[in-house]
Amino acid sequence: MLRWRLLLSVIMISALIVGLYFDAWWGPAAPILLLLGVVLAIRASWEMVDLLRAGSLRPRLAIVTACSVAIVASNWIPALIGGAKVGSLSPCSMAFVLSLLVMFVHAALSYRQPGESLQNLAAEVLAVSYIGLLLSLTALLRWVGGGYIALGSLIVATKSGDIGAYTLGRLFGKRKLAPRLSPGKTWAGAYGAVLGAAAASCVWFQLVVPYCFPSVQAAAAHWAILYGATIGIVGLLGDLCESLIKRDVGRKDSAELLPGFGGVLDILDSILFAAPVAYLLWLILPLAPL
Repeated sequence: MLRWRLLLSVIMISALIVGLYFDAWWGPAAPILLLLGVVLAIRASWEMVDLLRAGSLRPRLAIVTACSVAIVASNWIPALIGGAKVGSLSPCSMAFVLSLLVMFVHAALSYRQPGESLQNLAAEVLAVSYIGLLLSLTALLRWVGGGYIALGSLIVATKSGDIGAYTLGRLFGKRKLAPRLSPGKTWAGAYGAVLGAAAASCVWFQLVVPYCFPSVQAAAAHWAILYGATIGIVGLLGDLCESLIKRDVGRKDSAELLPGFGGVLDILDSILFAAPVAYLLWLILPLAPL
């Protein structure tokens, strides 16, 4: 299983980097990223609704999917209408607020009896926030730091952290990190997440960025390591937070999509959770010219 996870992780990361490379060829419009974001939002919405329905909640799939897709796609509004800065947070914020209004109105119009409406509405807000808003913030990194440098740094750091956590956890893991929430996670795996993310971040900024973006003055090694270690920690917390949802509804994986990985939510959990932190770090650390 360890070899399978490592092999599949390398394949997925490589395929994603190739796809983003061709997407960059299109310029700021980023149509391939838009298509990928919409597809991921649709699939992740289905998985989240399926998870929540495993309990006593009954969020509406159509509402969650439509709102999540709208929030993700809102990042491309400036490119379509012109005038606004591409990558601005404003369209994303407005799309989320409008989605919140839609969910409230739909709940009001479909009200039948006490005891269900607010619970289901809360489940829908949770699903749209987790998928739509966090996935939108992830896509937003496309327009930060000169092309795909920021988005690539997030993906490389978080997934390398996942690989490091799984590898060291399997080889040396004995002391449990959060046994009630996620019995498979260990302190050795946590150290692996930080070390893997920090090492991959250093390689990304010191080797990959100068080679692929020769005109960009990349981050110094100590800033790259600090960035990667922080993303590794937050990504690990994101994994634990998704485990909270799965554990609460009695599921091991969000779906049976890929053997050894689970569903889309299981693959994206660390990336989605770390995206807002990555955005902030790119604003305050000298990683590359913004």
